[in-house]
Amino acid sequence: MTDWIQAARLRTLPLSLSGIIMGSFIARWRILENGGTWDWRIFAMAMLVTLLYQVLSNFANDYGDGVKGTDKLRANEAEQRAVASGRITANQMKNAVILFAVLSLIATVALLYLAFFKENLMNEFYIFVGLGIACILAAIGYTVGKKPYGYMGLGDVFVFIFFGLVSVCGSYFLFTKTFHWDMLLPATAIGMLSAAVLNLNNMRDIESDALSGKKTLALRLGFKKAMVYEVILLQLPLILILVFMMMNGLHTERKYYAFIFFILMFPMTGLRRKIMLVKEPSELDPFLKQVGIMTLMMAVLVAFGLNYF
Repeated sequence: MTDWIQAARLRTLPLSLSGIIMGSFIARWRILENGGTWDWRIFAMAMLVTLLYQVLSNFANDYGDGVKGTDKLRANEAEQRAVASGRITANQMKNAVILFAVLSLIATVALLYLAFFKENLMNEFYIFVGLGIACILAAIGYTVGKKPYGYMGLGDVFVFIFFGLVSVCGSYFLFTKTFHWDMLLPATAIGMLSAAVLNLNNMRDIESDALSGKKTLALRLGFKKAMVYEVILLQLPLILILVFMMMNGLHTERKYYAFIFFILMFPMTGLRRKIMLVKEPSELDPFLKQVGIMTLMMAVLVAFGLNYF
């Protein structure tokens, strides 16, 4: 059981939950402002679905990199992953991927039934079922298959889309049954921070990925340019959330408590400086967890500021 828990890579879970929290609680704020009701069951189910997607992705990545031999070339924590180390066989991990793909699909259908069937929104139901299947395929396709997109430098794009745009805007739509263009701002913020975590991971593994033929965006850019890209990804999210708040007139209404999220400017600035000082790729590993937690904190503070003051 310990090996499976390690393979699930629990430290990645806070990042995956951030988009759901952001989208769901912005929806709650708008629904309650208009005198409506917010269904906590949809939120709970959305969190469960996201956790299943993330574990599925981690198992699939473990399997894909393991059978391709990518992990064996790594000299850091990655070589402790289950398939490469032999603690879990490739066949066992493949079966776990299939199991979690099925569980993810079942949970997705249950969530969408709860969100849409009561209001007889069948078109939305089927569209989101398709979106859920796309999420499952994206989780598996990062490292699995003949042409995994993670090996072609497309991982950042997919992470931005699914962890950012789909997660935030999708969860918002589950509650409101509408889409507002301004939701692209918090969605982009979460997407950029999610891409920042992936880029750190790829910068850390840049040398071994070059040997294994895994052509990530960080490898294509080179370490120095990837660092510039990382700084940009970490610089803009708080600004995007600030613009979102101001577009919604929270500053003119003197609801200054909604801007509590901006206290993260200080730790984010310090984190960026520490990352910029790194010269050796292996030294980046501790920052993956820190950026993930920072992303979760941003989502929680936005939710708290909008709903609980």
